[in-house]
Parts: sequence; C-alpha cells; structure tokens
Amino acid sequence: MKYAGMPMGMWVLFAGSFQKQLTAVLGYDAATARAITKKAKPQYRQIIRRLPEFEKADRFKMNIVNCAMLGAFILSMPQRPEVDRLTDYYARSMMTKPMQWFCRKSGKSKFTPKDIAAMKATAALKAADRNPYSWNMEFYEYPDGSGYEGRFTKCGICVLMKELGLYDLTPALCRLDYTMSEAGAATNFVRQYTLASGGPYCDCGYKKEGVTDDEEKGNLSFP
Repeated sequence: MKYAGMPMGMWVLFAGSFQKQLTAVLGYDAATARAITKKAKPQYRQIIRRLPEFEKADRFKMNIVNCAMLGAFILSMPQRPEVDRLTDYYARSMMTKPMQWFCRKSGKSKFTPKDIAAMKATAALKAADRNPYSWNMEFYEYPDGSGYEGRFTKCGICVLMKELGLYDLTPALCRLDYTMSEAGAATNFVRQYTLASGGPYCDCGYKKEGVTDDEEKGNLSFP
C-alpha cells in the first residue's frame, strides 16, 4: 500500500492525538511521548508499505490504516500496555473533534436506503477472499425493522495484529465500535462475539435509538 494518500493523511490527522494520550492515559512524560511518536512514524510507514492495496469498493481501508498506526505506537513504547489501558488510550486517541463530527454525520444517514444498499454491497464483495487484511461480512436486517447486523467472519485487524505480535491486544480495537456508535447518537450498538476473543464471528448489531432491552434480545437470533 502506498503511504501517500489516506495513510499519510491519517498520520497528519491523528499522530498529535496519539502523542497527547501517551501522557494523558499511559502516563509517559512529554519527552518520552515525543520520542515514542518519532519512533512510531517510520514503523507506521514500514507497516503500510507491506500491506496490499485495497479494492476501490472496499470500505475498510481506513480500519486497517488505523490498526497500523496503533500497532506502530505500541511497538515504539518502552513497555507493552495492558489491554484495558490500551482500550482507553485508543478510544481517546481516535475520538478527536473531527472524528466525533464524522460519527455524528454518519449517524444521520444510518438505516437509510443508501446505507442499507452499501452494507449489502460490502457483504457481496467478500474482499477478504482476495486481500487477507480486509473483511468478509454477512448482512442481516432485523425482521421487525429495528436495525441490522453486520456479521464478520474474516477480520483484517486480527490478521495484522497477529503478524505484529500484538494479537492479545486486539480487543482494544474492537471496543471502538461502541465508542463510535455512541458518538453517532443514532444507534445502540450490540454485540455477542468477537473473533479476537475466540468467538465464531464478530457481530456488529446496530439498533435504532429507543429499542427496549426485550426487543434487543429478541432480535439477536440469526442462522
């Protein structure tokens, strides 16, 4: 994958936040945080260079780029963080004001015909059959019209984190799904399994705001 373009843009947008949270969440002093960031940048570029280019229709390129950035920072830290602290670190690093705006904007289009069509197209693409760093997804609409589920059977983040020797920390990235859904203010995110925690798949359920707990539980049965 070429560094120029999205990967370079994501570094420009988020590196400062990743550096700031090294101090705010992980407790490094400012000088150490700067040194980690300086070391992480070439590490990030190296990871990006060995990834294949994503197909134009593949909507998950940003996900793997974000994973590469977090992996580069972890590999540049003097100490390996615990997964709970890394979860907080990653969420705070990613949820900058522009990212919160992006989530709110995305939330407004959730469950629209265009959104549903895009989910169905992603499910049909099965990009991970050709690119192991992408995702394969099945799409299910809840029968009562309360939302839908994307069920992932292949996950590029799991593949990359395993290659980086960081697989045990993968759940820290999974938790961002909840954070982004909350920021979007249009859905309740529900999940039973993740591949990273040994589940048969990753289920990403998006329920329309206002759905009761009983309705939520009743809609989680699919083949």
